[in-house]
Amino acid sequence: MDLIQQLKQRIKHTQHPATKYCFALYKKLSTADLPLPISLYRAICTLHLSTVYCLQTISRLFYWTPMFKSRLQNQPKQLYLYCGMPLLLGALDIYIGNNCRINGITTFCGRNSTERRARLIIGDNVDVSWQSTLAVGTHIIIEDNVRLAAKAFLAGYPGHPLDPVARAKGLADTPAQIGPIHLKRDVWLGSNVTVLAGVTIGEGSVIATGSIVTKDIPAGVLAGGVPAKVIRAIAADI
Repeated sequence: MDLIQQLKQRIKHTQHPATKYCFALYKKLSTADLPLPISLYRAICTLHLSTVYCLQTISRLFYWTPMFKSRLQNQPKQLYLYCGMPLLLGALDIYIGNNCRINGITTFCGRNSTERRARLIIGDNVDVSWQSTLAVGTHIIIEDNVRLAAKAFLAGYPGHPLDPVARAKGLADTPAQIGPIHLKRDVWLGSNVTVLAGVTIGEGSVIATGSIVTKDIPAGVLAGGVPAKVIRAIAADI
């Protein structure tokens, strides 16, 4: 591979007329627009997408969903697990309600503790979007109808201590650094929202994209910022 890269760079930067001509010809060929039968390729594309969808549905119903349910403490109904199975790490008891939709490109992790296992409780009709991380320190409760947009991060524990000497030794975080997180009914977290340990977000509140929630948020408000603060009440918009 190194020889090929060196050859490409030599051809690209040489000033010899023949080499320059060959390089220009290569560029034209690599970006050539070939006359294609569009109708034929539309049919092929439709067949391809249909086949992929069928295979994904079969794997979801008969492989990923049963495997994920085997790791739960209950057996929810109408669980829609898509794009594979979430990454499950640490000691964690998971309870999930009915009619939930969870993206497989997510992470559920529990803090290892000798005192008690971390617990994740998710209510009914909850959406967890892609690349979200739920790091459970003691427990995380997500009530009914909550929406977590892409890349939400519920940080119930940090994973490392603040003391640099202890951190260099690979010691665990301290009990003072961990805490529960509670998202009450109808909460909506926008994309890239981080919620820190010890925080409760009140019923029906919305957290703006990119916010970091460090303290409790009351019910029925729009909050945002770093750290997140109440912007206004939502009642006027309903």
